[in-house]
Amino acid sequence: MQKENKMGVMPVGRLILTMSLPMMLSMLMQALYNVVDSIWVSRVAEEALSAVSLAFPMQNLMIGVATGTGVGINALMSRALGEKNPERANKVAANGIFLAMLSALAFFVIGLCATPAFFRFQKAVPGSAVWNYGVDYLSICCCVSFGVFGQVTMERLMQSTGKTTLSMFTQLTGAIVNMILDPLLILGVGPFPRLEAKGAAIATVIGQFCAFGMGIVLNRKFNKEIHVRVRGFRPNGEIILDIYKIGVPSILMVAIGSVMTYLLNRILMGFSETAAAVFGVYFKLQSFVFMPVFGMNNGVIPIIAYNYGARNRARMTKAVRVAMLMAVSIMAVGTALMWLFPETMLRLFDASDYMMGIGVPALRTISLSFIPAGFCIAMGSVFQALGKSYFSMIVSFTRQLVVLLPVAYLLSLSGDVTRVWWAFPIAEVFSLLTSVASYIYVYKKVIEKI
Repeated sequence: MQKENKMGVMPVGRLILTMSLPMMLSMLMQALYNVVDSIWVSRVAEEALSAVSLAFPMQNLMIGVATGTGVGINALMSRALGEKNPERANKVAANGIFLAMLSALAFFVIGLCATPAFFRFQKAVPGSAVWNYGVDYLSICCCVSFGVFGQVTMERLMQSTGKTTLSMFTQLTGAIVNMILDPLLILGVGPFPRLEAKGAAIATVIGQFCAFGMGIVLNRKFNKEIHVRVRGFRPNGEIILDIYKIGVPSILMVAIGSVMTYLLNRILMGFSETAAAVFGVYFKLQSFVFMPVFGMNNGVIPIIAYNYGARNRARMTKAVRVAMLMAVSIMAVGTALMWLFPETMLRLFDASDYMMGIGVPALRTISLSFIPAGFCIAMGSVFQALGKSYFSMIVSFTRQLVVLLPVAYLLSLSGDVTRVWWAFPIAEVFSLLTSVASYIYVYKKVIEKI
């Protein structure tokens, strides 16, 4: 007698924790990785912190392309292995690695040719400290991005065969190396030269290459289902197209966020470089709140999908309710921390009195959007699990480009930067309304008919 899969029988609350906890911990480590960079950079100068904040949209896009391509690789490989077709799985892996290196080459060209224009559009003054720090930092991150693309691809190869725990070791390797090297290279400790923003970039790419190397070792040693052959490799147009059919929606969702951040930086730089630095600090801090929720979301998606396939509506809807409760609880804690301890958080980044004056109301105001965002993320898990991910794209597009940016621009015309932060909770209310409308539609068209 075949044993029933735990996703069909285990109590839903415990199942979600079991499925989500490793991913939540992994994403928290990634959040720590990002914050440590900015904390050490802030010890150099506030201008260096502003520069790293302005560089964030391009770095985010880079990671989005890597992870989106990885989603396509993961899905196709898992499908091929499930069909007992190891030859196709190996071809998918080889073509995925080829696409990763091709993407890194594209960002190498961007790093060489487009970095000055990237900062100029965000109103950084050529030759200023922010400009110099930013161009130094982003040029290195883009030109030596082979590590991050390789790391993400190696992680997806392991995840496609069910070895999700192993992928945590690659992330831990990269994070630990980066956190050790940051103070040494940024501030010039002992025999190490003081490289400031360049040091942060070098520490980042070295960490990524170490994680890439660890991924190669773990795949060769433990991932026996995959045998990638470099000799005689030829790109396969059909496989590449299939990878991007699955991966492009994920890439586009990240791209939307990068465009929003990029244009909002431009609005904030119209007030001051410090305002842009505060926005960058907010993004680093909010990752500690959002990353666990996204990890929970990734654990809920297969539970909803499995029970949809099993035609078990009761477990599907209960998973959504539990996910909403967990997401909103985490977001409520995040909101409370932002309201109670904004000064403490900003001091981590060596904030001046002027930065405190902008940053405290920023953290308190933006955090009002957290709880409705929790509902939206939980409802988004339903869209993704049921193959309706275009609803998630509509919600993301509405929130970030249709509402947030125009509202932020209109509020900026008041000449008071503290009003600009209200664009976030306003946009999240519209996002919640869009999510609810989409969920009701999906419930009536799909879930209710089970």
